[in-house]
This record gives sequence, C-alpha cells and structure tokens, in this order.
Amino acid sequence: MIEPVELRGQFVRLRPLSLADVAPMRTLVSGARDTFTWANVPRPSGVEAYVAKVLSQMERREAVVFATCLPSGEMVGCTRLFDLQRWDWPADADPRPGQDVVDAAEIGYTWIAPAWQRTAMNTEAKLLMLRHAFEIWRCFRVTLKTDERNQRSRRAIERLGAHFDGILRAFQPAVDGKPRNTAYFTILAAEWPDVKARLEAKLRR
Repeated sequence: MIEPVELRGQFVRLRPLSLADVAPMRTLVSGARDTFTWANVPRPSGVEAYVAKVLSQMERREAVVFATCLPSGEMVGCTRLFDLQRWDWPADADPRPGQDVVDAAEIGYTWIAPAWQRTAMNTEAKLLMLRHAFEIWRCFRVTLKTDERNQRSRRAIERLGAHFDGILRAFQPAVDGKPRNTAYFTILAAEWPDVKARLEAKLRR
C-alpha cells in the first residue's frame, strides 16, 4: 500500500523523488529564497543529504516523496505524504482489521520554485495527494501544518477547505532555529467529497 507512485494531472506531474533529482533540485534552490522564509527548503550545499534522507524514508515506507514537475517532466519543487499512521486500535475495535489501509497521513514539506508559485500546479498537486490518501489509502484524516507566522501558507491551506484545529505551541523546530508554534489543519474523510468538489471547481475556472 505504501509504495512509490506517480500521480498525474492536467497541470502537474508528481513522480517519486530519485537520486537523479539532486542536480535539478540544486539549481532550483540556488535562486531567490525570499518566498522560502518559513519553508524547509535545502540550501544548495545540502541537497544531496536532503535527497539521501528522503530516499531512506521512502525505503522504510515512512513517506511517499514526490518531485513536483510540469507535465513535460521538468522538476519545479517537492512535496510529500508522510507521518503515515496505522492506529493501535483497542482489541476487536479496528473497523478494518487486517486490511492494507492507512488511518491517517500528513501532506507537507511542500515547496515550489517562485516562477510556479500561485499557479494551478499547487492546487492540483494537493487534489492528487488528497485523493490518493482518501481514496486509495482510505485515510480517516489528512493533516496539513505550517509555521504560525506563515500567513501565506495558512491562507493557502484554508483555501483548500481544511479545518483550522488550532495552534500547537513550541511544537517543533522552526527553520530559524527556534521552537515553532504550529498552525494545525485537518481534513476528515467525511469532508473529503466537499473538499474534492471545491478543488475540482477551482481548477476548471
């Protein structure tokens, strides 16, 4: 169930990240970084280690990490499904015993080169990943998180139709080396049909 997969849409192609992406990723992160203020985007010198760590996580089936690409195949960013959970249900209470499903997942570590930000690519990428999580993995919940200070990211998550659950204080390290207050959003399986319809309508406009 948790395997590398390619997801294709009209505006974006999400394919499994690979060692071949080290060089194009290094080029992408070598330009202006003013829109990466709160994002976990590697420095050019750290790209090789970043990719190596990701590939190790994929091998252990801890994450499904994508190179975000134009339909032509040109890489323009990166994103992932991670924190893949199969809950420890009480005895005889698991509603799907023995089934190869995922109870909860998170979408994150998302960044895209400035030239392709605020385009249909990001909307469609989220649609493709959410559809995979809810319709293939059959998740009960998908989480999206961002730094409390990242107003741009928070507005983008809200536009998806995600529910704002609150602020988790000093929840994780921030990119500036301080404890980060994290804005926490979720989409539940019951909410997915409405979220899906909203995203599909947005892409048709």
